[in-house]
Amino acid sequence: MEAILTYIIENLFFMPFLIGIVFFITAFITLRFPPKKINDFYGYRTGNSMRNQQVWNFSQKYSSIKMLQSALFLVAISFLGMVFHPDEKVQLIVGIGLSILVCVYIFYTTEKAIKKNFPNL
Repeated sequence: MEAILTYIIENLFFMPFLIGIVFFITAFITLRFPPKKINDFYGYRTGNSMRNQQVWNFSQKYSSIKMLQSALFLVAISFLGMVFHPDEKVQLIVGIGLSILVCVYIFYTTEKAIKKNFPNL
């Protein structure tokens, strides 16, 4: 078991794997228990998503689905680390880069969907 854990930690995409797991848990929780009212603490919170309750409800579900998709992508990509073994600097750059891109993807697609579904905002 210790050898498996050591291998995972030394894996190329360990950071995206962990972030993927966190995103998966977060997406599952927000899909299962979405925030009912607009708040400043829990859920997908942007200026557009907090305009009214209808937009809020839509954005919570949509962003959670995108986060779940992103989590599965990050976990799947992390298994490429079993094939490729570049140096630590490349590992760090790839890990941070993928994590940032996924966050941008969730934000961009959710905001675009809000504007498409609620054109009068």
